[in-house]
Amino acid sequence: MQTILEKLTRTQAPAAVWLIRLAVGGVFLSEGAQKFLFPAALGAGRFAAIGIPWPEAMGPFVGVVEIAGGLLILSGLLTRLAALSLAVNMVVAITSTKIPMLLGQGFWGFADPAAGKQGFWAMAHEARTDFSMLLGAVFLLIVGAGAWSLDVWLGRRFNGES
Repeated sequence: MQTILEKLTRTQAPAAVWLIRLAVGGVFLSEGAQKFLFPAALGAGRFAAIGIPWPEAMGPFVGVVEIAGGLLILSGLLTRLAALSLAVNMVVAITSTKIPMLLGQGFWGFADPAAGKQGFWAMAHEARTDFSMLLGAVFLLIVGAGAWSLDVWLGRRFNGES
């Protein structure tokens, strides 16, 4: 009987998945760090402006999630767990910033988009990274970390392989 940890770390994906991990993990790590480096523009200040509840707590919380998730994905450690948390992060980002932009009005208590940044094409332009990061995280959630990862090393340890 497999444990939850064994199921989370199992992967049959090829070694080339490290390229996806590098892109996804690197972007999340960078974005998380910037929430601390530039809190008014990208952390709590931005969260307050778009209507995220408790921005002074949520800004740093999301920053930590992005940094930790990015590092886990980069190392290929607990990749599926990290990818799940980062996919949820991206769904919230799209819901709170890109849906209002698409609709041209506030949505579920989130702020109205900036003038000139409304409609499908404005949203498509602004959301390109969000959608890419969401799909990258979902990909890693499905296939796992790939052959070159700490998840594979852990899996071998669970199975008594060297």
